[in-house]
Amino acid sequence: MVGRNILEFHKSREYQILAPSSSELNLLDKASVNDYLSKHLPDAIIHCAGVVGGIQANIDNPVRFLSDNTIMGNNIIISAVEHGIKNFLNMGSSCMYPRDALNPLKENMILKGELEPTNEGYAIAKVFTTKLCKYVNQENDGYNYKTIIPCNLYGKYDSFGSNKSHMIPAVIKKIHDAKENNLDSVEIWGDGEARREFMYAEDIADFTYYALENIKIMPQDINVGLGFDYTINEYYQTVANIIGYKGLFVHDLSKPVGMKQKLIDDTLLSEFGWKHKTSLEDGINKAYDYYLNKGI
Repeated sequence: MVGRNILEFHKSREYQILAPSSSELNLLDKASVNDYLSKHLPDAIIHCAGVVGGIQANIDNPVRFLSDNTIMGNNIIISAVEHGIKNFLNMGSSCMYPRDALNPLKENMILKGELEPTNEGYAIAKVFTTKLCKYVNQENDGYNYKTIIPCNLYGKYDSFGSNKSHMIPAVIKKIHDAKENNLDSVEIWGDGEARREFMYAEDIADFTYYALENIKIMPQDINVGLGFDYTINEYYQTVANIIGYKGLFVHDLSKPVGMKQKLIDDTLLSEFGWKHKTSLEDGINKAYDYYLNKGI
């Protein structure tokens, strides 16, 4: 989702972009990575490849979420250094923050507490690549290996309605199906009071180009998000309003809900001079339109 939005953003026309598919470049194979970078020697790398998914996917596949993401990150970062590529943007995740950290989450909180168990493997892999970028800069003058830490994202090219889905696309499909099938109620995992910060994916693409243009002065690690959040119940209600669903919401308190809150601190982001552009209502409208026309 992130990569496709970066490729389609209007700023992409100002760059020559290489975007190999996994069949063209297997990031799990160090030799393939070395061969590709030797051939192309890009001026900068944006690393947003990875095994991703929602709570259930993380619970079901912790080995793959940890192992594959760590191997991919290690291969691309080390190979980039070996080929003298000095500019590297690493896409991190707010799941790197401790489960009990005080919100809003500041960049210096990474590794200051226990991780959320439901996505621990993915989080460890993201911490690894984040720290590796920092160490590269420490050892190599003139290198700019920086990490973007997005809040939760949604939008075009998201995965809808499978166990890979994040919350908003899953809710869009669930409520759309409930309306189509005239269902009286829709289930919400937990009590719906957990809070989440979701940003429209086109905004992270906008930030990525801003970061490329200002990479030398960009902080080592930087949160990118809204700086405010909503409850799960509020997300469900907003989606229902947009879709036109009038049924009830029923809470299943036996289901996992993850962290109670995951709100990023946007102090460094504001100082860096960037702000999101898409409201929740506009973003969900666009995501629903994508689902109706192209979503799978």
